[in-house]
Amino acid sequence: MFLRKTLLSAVVALAAPVMAASGGEAVSRITLEEAIITARTQSVDAAVALNELKTAYWQYRTFRADLLPEVNFQATIPSYRKNYSTYQLDDGSYTFVRNNNLQMSGVLSIDQNIWLTGGKLSLNTSIDYLKQLDGNRFDRFMSVPVALTLSQPVFGVNHIKWSRRIEPVRYEEAKAAFLSATETVAMRAVDYFFSLLMAKENLATARQNCDNSVKLYEVAKAKRKMGQISENDLLQLELNLLNDRSTLTDSESDFKAKMFQLRSFLGLDETVELEPVLPEAVPHAAIDYYDVLEKAKANNSFSKNIRRRQLEADYEVAKAKGNLREITLFAQVGYTGTAERFNLAYDRLKDNQVVEVGFRIPIIDWGKRRGQVKVAESNREVVESRLRQETMNFNQDIFILVERFNNQQAQLDIASRADTIAMKRYATNVETFMIGKISTLDLNDSQSRKDLSRQEYINELFRYWYYYYQLRSLTLWDFASGTGIDSDVEAIIKR
Repeated sequence: MFLRKTLLSAVVALAAPVMAASGGEAVSRITLEEAIITARTQSVDAAVALNELKTAYWQYRTFRADLLPEVNFQATIPSYRKNYSTYQLDDGSYTFVRNNNLQMSGVLSIDQNIWLTGGKLSLNTSIDYLKQLDGNRFDRFMSVPVALTLSQPVFGVNHIKWSRRIEPVRYEEAKAAFLSATETVAMRAVDYFFSLLMAKENLATARQNCDNSVKLYEVAKAKRKMGQISENDLLQLELNLLNDRSTLTDSESDFKAKMFQLRSFLGLDETVELEPVLPEAVPHAAIDYYDVLEKAKANNSFSKNIRRRQLEADYEVAKAKGNLREITLFAQVGYTGTAERFNLAYDRLKDNQVVEVGFRIPIIDWGKRRGQVKVAESNREVVESRLRQETMNFNQDIFILVERFNNQQAQLDIASRADTIAMKRYATNVETFMIGKISTLDLNDSQSRKDLSRQEYINELFRYWYYYYQLRSLTLWDFASGTGIDSDVEAIIKR
């Protein structure tokens, strides 16, 4: 009678659900979606991605500003000199003369880079003031009411033209990289979330196994007194109990460590107790390799990176060729006037014209500049070879990822079914063991299979979600909704 009551109470206890929380403490339930949203807004990785985007944004704004007219004011107020300087007399000899004067000057200019030619056009006005403080003291003003100045390299590389090609591509690359980085943050959130979820499941399993081992050991001791099991089986169950207690201790420590990792990544307070919720559904999507490849080439920062590096290699070759000879045109036309009073300095203006054409052509440089061109061309060929290889690797990685994702749905279904079967088998074996129809070895095997099947199901679920966000990161495309992943960059930067 005692044995029957013991067996009945053990079966009822084994069938009861096991609580995951310990010590009665309140915990905050968190879903995978909530973890991803929090990571995108609060994690350090998200902040780093945003700062990198801001840097790229202001670099692009600086480039755009270089294409617009620039208004500058330059002034010297004052310049005082009281010193001696050399002076050549009519007979060719030199002497020293004393300077004691005060000078002031101001220049207002409007400067515009010329996109087409790479030159610079300036419209300026200036006024200079000189006051002699020794000897024949006097004041003198010189005005340049208007002057138009052109500075133009003739055969050199047009830096502005190349910047207009490269910088927009660089900015598009940065925007795509930011969007990919947000998906990479989601991938890390998936990783930490499922690590905690796995630790939670392992802890729950360890508690259940430990409770089961205690009850089975108590039943086994009663059966041993009645001579229904051997001493060896009793010792084996006691050993199982000790192992389960050890596993429970390790699982508790691992659960706390994984919770700390997720909290730290999400930027949450250390007092927050998290309980991850097992995702009940997964996003289903039919993925085709060529469709994924097309979207990746159109949206991913990789394609922009390839284009930018190719342009930069071409730019280096153009600079090296431009350095073979240097010819610069400088021209200035305007008016100037001088007088002892400020208002008279703008009367009776005279022409002010300057035209200079300077050049520097190496006669003998022992092939240095030609060598620089060859080096730039060789570097460009190296870059082109690397880009071809990186493109092949990129396409290959996408093909492998698509195959893995498409295969993962079947793997997840198999793991789910295996988990259900293993749990039912273990529950059945527990009841069968209690009535003495299976050995401890069979019971241990069913327990191990149950634990492994549960772990494998969690792992397969993790891989599915991880592959899904990896595809989003590569393509910047939401396959569940069939829409692109985009955002208002300026609004993000200014918020």
